[in-house]
Amino acid sequence: MEGNGGTAEYFEEMAKVSPETQEYLSMMNDEQLEAVVHEGSPLLILAGAGSGKTRVITTKIAYLIREKNVQPWQILAVTFTKKAANEMRERAIALDDRAASVHIKTFHSFGAWFLRLNAEDAGISPSFTVYDDDDAVSLIQKAVPGLKKTSASHFAHLISLAKDYCILPDDDELSEIDADPEFRKVYKLYQSRLRETGNVDFGDLILLPYLVLKENEDIRRRMQRKFRVLMVDEYQDSNVAQFKLLQELSGISEGSGNYICVVGDDDQSIYKFRGAEVKNILTFAEHFPNTKTIRLVRNYRSKAEILTVADDVVRNNSGRLGKTLLAARGSGKKPVLAFLKNQDEEAEQCVMAIKKDVEKGANWSDWAILYRTNAQSLTFETAFMQNKIPYQVVGSLKFYEREEVKDILAYLALLANPRDEIAFRRIVNKPARGIGPKAQDAIVEDERSSPVLMDDGAGLVKSCAALAPTFPKKARDGAESFCAMMDSFREEIGEEGTFLLGKSDDEEPSLDFGGEERAEETGTGNLSDLIRAIIEKSGLKEHYEAEDEISGTQKVANMMELTNGAVPFDCTRAGLLEFLDHIELDRTDDDDAHDKNKVTLITLHNTKGLEFRKVIMTGMEFGIFPRTDKTGDDLEEERRLCYVGMTRAKDILFLTCCASRRLYGRLEYMEMSPFLREISPDDINITCSRGQETRKRLFLESAHGKNGLSNAHKSGDSLAAKWRKGTRLYCDECGYGEIIRCGETEAGEFKITVKFETGEIKSFLPKYSAHKLEIIRD
Repeated sequence: MEGNGGTAEYFEEMAKVSPETQEYLSMMNDEQLEAVVHEGSPLLILAGAGSGKTRVITTKIAYLIREKNVQPWQILAVTFTKKAANEMRERAIALDDRAASVHIKTFHSFGAWFLRLNAEDAGISPSFTVYDDDDAVSLIQKAVPGLKKTSASHFAHLISLAKDYCILPDDDELSEIDADPEFRKVYKLYQSRLRETGNVDFGDLILLPYLVLKENEDIRRRMQRKFRVLMVDEYQDSNVAQFKLLQELSGISEGSGNYICVVGDDDQSIYKFRGAEVKNILTFAEHFPNTKTIRLVRNYRSKAEILTVADDVVRNNSGRLGKTLLAARGSGKKPVLAFLKNQDEEAEQCVMAIKKDVEKGANWSDWAILYRTNAQSLTFETAFMQNKIPYQVVGSLKFYEREEVKDILAYLALLANPRDEIAFRRIVNKPARGIGPKAQDAIVEDERSSPVLMDDGAGLVKSCAALAPTFPKKARDGAESFCAMMDSFREEIGEEGTFLLGKSDDEEPSLDFGGEERAEETGTGNLSDLIRAIIEKSGLKEHYEAEDEISGTQKVANMMELTNGAVPFDCTRAGLLEFLDHIELDRTDDDDAHDKNKVTLITLHNTKGLEFRKVIMTGMEFGIFPRTDKTGDDLEEERRLCYVGMTRAKDILFLTCCASRRLYGRLEYMEMSPFLREISPDDINITCSRGQETRKRLFLESAHGKNGLSNAHKSGDSLAAKWRKGTRLYCDECGYGEIIRCGETEAGEFKITVKFETGEIKSFLPKYSAHKLEIIRD
């Protein structure tokens, strides 16, 4: 192993461990080994892209069990996707069978696990189901009648963000999310309606456990005694609520003596729009005293030249802890920057490069096209279809988000929680039974005004049956048949598989969903039988068969596919809840489509955690990547996104920059991305199509430093200093406006683009047009 200074103590530790442990520790480099054997204080592992962090986490789990006598059930390891959690579990078990008893979960599945155990303290039903984004929007519209869907979607996003920051409807800090008084009102009404249903949304899965732990000392102490070791993967993606939850669970500030280890990369924090807070990793040592920081800097994915270009860009961020990656795979080819005429030429060049490579024996799946926004995929899709290139768009509609699948899940959700208003409204009149919105409103109001016991079959179906005689004949018949059908489904569900919380702190408390005792052993049948009955008896099969025949869709096949996924789950209430958790909590996971032999088209955000032999990062223009409105911390996140994209490439990296692009129906002349100006010309090969030589010259002549500013900008050029983005001005011809974009043209002239209050957008060369423009001083 290569030395990194001060590692003698770790070699000494290896001499003490069992031969089995020595075998897997010998596979690690110095930094990895140091991280695995560390103990006694909080640990922050800064794991650079492709540095083997999963190996470190799983090896540390096995090491704690085998060598430090930590009981497996005392370890809680959390990450962000089910795919990552499954990989972590499989690799840990491969090192030590006892790792099967480690709690390895996603953050949200841990939240659901915790709330099932402590539902009463959280103020929810133990049979809750989890509302996704669409469900939340629907519930907001029911809580605030007359609210349009676009407004409801906006408020749903704000509410989700507030919960990510642990902000409740009555908190003063809510105005920091949005100062609109209507937001506070909508948030309150939504929360009230959500609690009436007994359900939770995704934000609640983190917020409610945090509140329970914070406010209930007995539960907090019990959990701290249970989980002596906390490990967090992808910590840079955590939000404020997740950070606060970890603080309460660890109990380190209360002298619990527990151990916490987080693994992440501040240079790969790219999910601020989802609530991720990069400050969690940047300030970890401030919140957890005596933190040891270990940097994993050996990259096992990319060639050295790719890492150099990526570092050229990301080093310009001020909000980072800092590290420089070393390429374990050695040197390769320099990345290539191509200056092209427009997006059609961009797609054409991609087609040519990929086809030529495949003709030489490469696979289609070696290649990935990366872009900043989904809309950019259309040109590539068109070109690939015309050239018969097999491709896949990663991030398209997921299986569990399809209409027909969500219909079946709504039946299951209503069976699990009879008060689930959103599920009830989705299925009660589908296919049409004559039970329109007014009848549905009456049923919901009747249920809301009546006390409900969750174990007596009460709820919306009972209210529907009670009101059915008052409906017109068609609605009455439809309601009665619907209620009878739901009763028959409920009768198929057994009661085996109860919730059990272990009493001893020395033993693993368990939440038994019947998972250990499957259908073959209990004799209850499996959940697929119930789903098959729902498909047949609900009328949905006939409904979608007609649609399949007309449009060639496969909706019936998709519904039947759901039965396959339900086979391992008992047809009991506990099995039903386990299945719904399994589905609802993992909808955000990416599928494995990128493993097929097709070219991958994918947004930069969706590439996180993936790798490809050859990558083309497209649209490297100001206004596309980054957008013109990105400044400060937002611009730094865009730069991290650029770094993530570059470090997906193993062998080959191309960057493309177009002189013009069709945007929103108009032809726009584009400036090169400031991120390109941060790359040293010595680190990259440059090509250009006919007519783009000027752009190549400008790139080579420009200085390369922080923020990607050109010579004119960096030398304090008077035009650049005076006519800056955001400056308000007045034009005799157009009125008041604001500079939304500025920079050099291909000819080296300084140009500004102004958006006027009339909506008109015009460009000027201040060197010649300053007499027409007056800067407004505040």
